[in-house]
Amino acid sequence: MATRSLLAKDWQLDVNTGTYDVPVWTQVKGMTTIKETIESTKEDDSDFDSGGWGSDQITQRKWRLECEGKRKRDADNLVTFVADPGQQAILDAGNLVGVGSNIDIRYYRKDGSPDAWRGYVTVEYGGGGGPVTGLEPFNFTLGGQGERAALTPFPELEDA
Repeated sequence: MATRSLLAKDWQLDVNTGTYDVPVWTQVKGMTTIKETIESTKEDDSDFDSGGWGSDQITQRKWRLECEGKRKRDADNLVTFVADPGQQAILDAGNLVGVGSNIDIRYYRKDGSPDAWRGYVTVEYGGGGGPVTGLEPFNFTLGGQGERAALTPFPELEDA
């Protein structure tokens, strides 16, 4: 069987701008990087019955997404700045503290792969700026708030 590598560009991130029960999924546009990390906490599980061999047990996992992109705006409105709605939802949550700073997201691959997740996250937003010839960056870290849920069936792209 011949195999092919998956393309990183096939990831999509959506933020829920509705409620949990009646979600309104808004795509975060302008993304150039998405990196998923799962950290594990291990405790020594060794005992006298192991014949001198050690053992570890995973006692906790944490997940996060580190994301980068280019700041986007409505290209049809040259008079008033209208931000990309998905990016603005991330930025708004990144400026809050407490309960309002936790948002509902989903992230998944658009190529038919079963990698699709939904969960609540905290937002650490990284500001803009850059060199005179550069484009405005958009970077943020989403820290998982508890377990993420596998999405099955795969999210329909027309919802985004």
